[in-house]
Formats: sequence, C-alpha cells, structure tokens
Amino acid sequence: LGLLECCARCLIGAPFASLVATGLCFFGVALFCGCGHEALTGTEQLIETYFSKNYQDYEYLIDVIHAFQYFIYGTASFFFLYGALLLSEGFYTTGAVRQIFGDYKTTICGRGLSATVTGGPKGRGARGPQRAHSLQRVCHCLGKWLGHPDKFVGITYVLTIIWLLVFACSAVPVYIYFNTWTTCQSIANPSKTSASIGTLCADARMYGVLPWNAFPGKVCGSNLLSICKTSEFQMTFHLFIAAFVGAAVTLVSLLTFIIAATYNFAVLRLMGRGTKF
Repeated sequence: LGLLECCARCLIGAPFASLVATGLCFFGVALFCGCGHEALTGTEQLIETYFSKNYQDYEYLIDVIHAFQYFIYGTASFFFLYGALLLSEGFYTTGAVRQIFGDYKTTICGRGLSATVTGGPKGRGARGPQRAHSLQRVCHCLGKWLGHPDKFVGITYVLTIIWLLVFACSAVPVYIYFNTWTTCQSIANPSKTSASIGTLCADARMYGVLPWNAFPGKVCGSNLLSICKTSEFQMTFHLFIAAFVGAAVTLVSLLTFIIAATYNFAVLRLMGRGTKF
C-alpha cells in the first residue's frame, strides 16, 4: 500500500467522538467566556446608569463582576489545555495510533507515518537514528500516561459536576433579565394586565444585585420601558442567553468525553488493545 492509502486506513480509526467533543468544548467555552464577559460589562453599565447614583452602592457588585471576569479568563485557558489533552488521549487509544506508537506491531501505515513525523526513513543521514530513537522514547513515555483512560474519567467526572454549578449560575442572569423583559412587555401592553403601570417595576435589590439601602434601586413604569428599548439592555440580555447556551454546549461536550473515555477504558481493560473511538 502507498502512503496515501495507509493514511486513509488510519483515518478510519480516528477518535470521532473525541473530535466532536473537543469541537463542542472549544465552541461552548468560547461562547460562554466571550459573551459572559461582555454581558457582565453591560450589566455594570446598566446598574451605574439607571439603578444607583452612589458608587458605594454598587462597589461590591463591581468587585464581584471583575472576579467573575477573571474566572472567565482562567476557564478559557484551562479548557483549551484540558480539551487538547483529552483529544490527545482519544487519539492515542485508537487502534491506528497504538499500532504506530503503542505496544503492538507496527504496520506499513505506521512506518510510513513515522517516517513523515521523523523527517525521513530511519538511518538516513548522520542524525537519523538518534532523532527516531528520541521520538520513540517520547511517544512511549507519553503513551504510558495517555494509554490509561481511567485517569481521565474521574477528573472529567468531577469537572462535569463543577460545570453543572456553573451552568446553573449562568441561568440566574437570564432569569433576571427575562423577568425584566416580561415586565416591560406588560407595560407596553397595559390592556393585558390588571396592575397599574406605575406599580410595574424592576428592582435590582430583590435579586441581591444592590443593597436594600441603594437609591433608587428600582425603575418603574415608562422609565423601565425606555430602558428595555435601549440597545444596551437588548444586547446584554442576548449575550447572557448566548453565554447560557455556551455553558450547555460545554456540559454536553464533557458528558461526551466521559462516555468516550469510559468506553476506551473498558476496551483497553477487557480486550487489551486500542479502540476505534
């Protein structure tokens, strides 16, 4: 077989579940972090402009927002590295990759790809054998760690539980903004509600966003309706929705990683060979 034919055979054993999970993970984390960061910034501006004129009222809120933004930076960095590590583990536990660098017999496909990675066939050039030997040692050392999916199942399981809490927290601002938007719809259509327009308010204090002594702390009636019509409110609301969707996508990717790693562990444990996941 030629090199292209061998590469095509190797691609049959590509870890498609891990590839899909990695794509979902990167997309979800990017959506959550990017939109969440901008939504928090927009919330800070809305509070400063409409709900409190005293900086002391929302000083603690700004500190919390900045802390969440730093958390977002760390989350993006961590998931980029961990997602790449899980993808590497998925590739290593495939039958094709284990045939190339693992504990089993190397095929023509493996020799062809190994020559491509090392820069040429073994023995060609003065430093050829040394380069190939160094690469093999690196691959065997890496394989001793990546070849055991059970190490990743527990870590990913704990990470999924933690991300469930993040997913739940991301739903809170969506709930607050949705309640505010619903109140604005009632003000815009007074015939659909029996309450007086002046009594329909959005109170940031009742959600714990501002302390109870903040002034004014709430906006009512036509003033609230004018806020809902601003581009800042609309953009922030949709950004929080996008961040919530990103958190959900990331959760799905983590569950997919758990399923793939568990399956790989079962096959390696029971059959003693790589998988085609």
